[in-house]
Amino acid sequence: MSSRKFLRALCAGLCVASLLSACGSDDDSSAHTGKPCTSVDQCYPGIDQSKLSGAAVCLDKVSGGYCTHHCVADSDCCKLSGECPGNHPEVCAPFESTNEMYCFLSCEADDLTAAGETDADGYCAKFASAEFGCRSTGGGSQNRKVCLP
Repeated sequence: MSSRKFLRALCAGLCVASLLSACGSDDDSSAHTGKPCTSVDQCYPGIDQSKLSGAAVCLDKVSGGYCTHHCVADSDCCKLSGECPGNHPEVCAPFESTNEMYCFLSCEADDLTAAGETDADGYCAKFASAEFGCRSTGGGSQNRKVCLP
């Protein structure tokens, strides 16, 4: 193969790979919770939001929006079939100082260990968003470690 044909093939391959990675993944192991949004109707596609254990919300206090729903306890998160593809644990926690409880993708030590993961920030980048890391919800005494930007 000539060097010119090789370079064309290489460029074509790189372009395809770049486009595929830019479009995100169709891997249904990614959670609905934490997906970016500008309105609540973008959250939980294919799920009847009225059947979630709490009202769906697009948190606009999070850069790029954050799909979640209200909850009272951890058991309210991932309660509905199909709500949490990949079965990544979620926790119910207050967000910052709002006193409102929401479901978040968990990156707490026990959940990471159960998933066979050791890198909390890597876990969040893999299952939530490349821009996410593991941090506190900032909810005072009920703080939890969750995946957020």
